[in-house]
Amino acid sequence: MRLSGVWFLKIVLAAVCISSAYAGEEAVREALVKAMPSLTVDSIRSSEIPGVYEVVIGAKIVYVSSDGNYLLQGQLIDIAARKDLTEARLGGARVKALAAITPEEMLVFNADEPQYKITVFTDIDCGYCRKLHREIGQYLARGISVHYLFYPRAGLGSESYDKAVSVWCAKDRHSALTAAKSGQDPVKKTCDNPVKKHMALATTLGLSGTPMMVTEKGTIFAGYMPAEQLEKALAFE
Repeated sequence: MRLSGVWFLKIVLAAVCISSAYAGEEAVREALVKAMPSLTVDSIRSSEIPGVYEVVIGAKIVYVSSDGNYLLQGQLIDIAARKDLTEARLGGARVKALAAITPEEMLVFNADEPQYKITVFTDIDCGYCRKLHREIGQYLARGISVHYLFYPRAGLGSESYDKAVSVWCAKDRHSALTAAKSGQDPVKKTCDNPVKKHMALATTLGLSGTPMMVTEKGTIFAGYMPAEQLEKALAFE
């Protein structure tokens, strides 16, 4: 079958575009690997800006020029649509990262009639974390199940870290957490536990303080939020 000159030109241009896109992705990947050999790149794709690629690294996103020479960090905003394009993409990356922690590796308070689920990174000695837990009944009453992950801000080996491990290793984790949040020191125990895994995930997600809530869609709410306000935010999401 013979092709007209117009169709032949269209095919050639399409092939050039595909080849250029591939070359751009390879240049970006090579530049990142060369600069940061230990970096694990999850995906590279063209961004909404011509000549700039979106690079997903765990639960973080950066933008790299097609020649691999320049890297941008920050939010990409669609001015006309008034939409944060980076945040929309980050939500999916966060959900994927959270999937690495199974419900069995979390301390879960389930609502009787669940409507929403939030994952909360908590520190037993954090004041606002304690305030949130004192009101756990209000969250559950509004159909918000709470999945706790531990993030002792003082770090590994700290008193807060030991408390988190002791709570996890307690016979009744729920009661142990509630008691610890009220100021009672838990009976010191050790066992196989996911606390370090929780902390590593928090770092991946860019946690800057506790409590930090992550919704089922990957939206982050930093800090304490009353149950009524959180319910409205989740319904609007």
